[in-house]
Amino acid sequence: MDRQSLMKKFDKQARKYDKRRKKRHGNQFRQQIFQEAKGKVLEVAIGSGLNFPFYSRDIELTGLDFSQEMLKTAQHAAKYYPFKATFIQKDVETIEFSENSFDTIISSASLCAYEEPVDVLNNFQKWCNPEGKILMLEHGVSTNKCFAGLQKSLNPLAFRVVGCHQNRNISEIVEKSNLKLIKEERYLAGYLYLIWATP
Repeated sequence: MDRQSLMKKFDKQARKYDKRRKKRHGNQFRQQIFQEAKGKVLEVAIGSGLNFPFYSRDIELTGLDFSQEMLKTAQHAAKYYPFKATFIQKDVETIEFSENSFDTIISSASLCAYEEPVDVLNNFQKWCNPEGKILMLEHGVSTNKCFAGLQKSLNPLAFRVVGCHQNRNISEIVEKSNLKLIKEERYLAGYLYLIWATP
């Protein structure tokens, strides 16, 4: 799928994601990991701002998304939170930041959509301060064999309809990257991955 088509798919989903933010969708898992964000924070594929309720007031947030409608939603939502926020409409797979630009990098349910997810993580390694953190909440292939089989069979349809892969092995993607894994936790039959890493 070309990137323009993918952008349009996410543009159409902006309202749905905004409703999730208002309902604090995935509250317990997001709070568990994203409350650790400190300093200059880059959140890639920021969507509608689902993670805003879990950020401390003293961060400086840079929100990145290739979807214009998602970014508009996030910009509006950010008005209700105390942290400073800047927004950039760019594709994380093509944008360039200087090395060591951020103290924390956040990725939330975004590795499913990248053409080259390992390359994206390698960029995180460059953009993050050596003492910084990369925090990820991702969905991927389940540890349950029946569920994993269903994910594999539905993957082509899911990618066509909503623009994301259902059966990526997030652990393997992180392992292939230049990131140093600190901790991984799995929930919901292993479908949900919480990843703590450093450059």
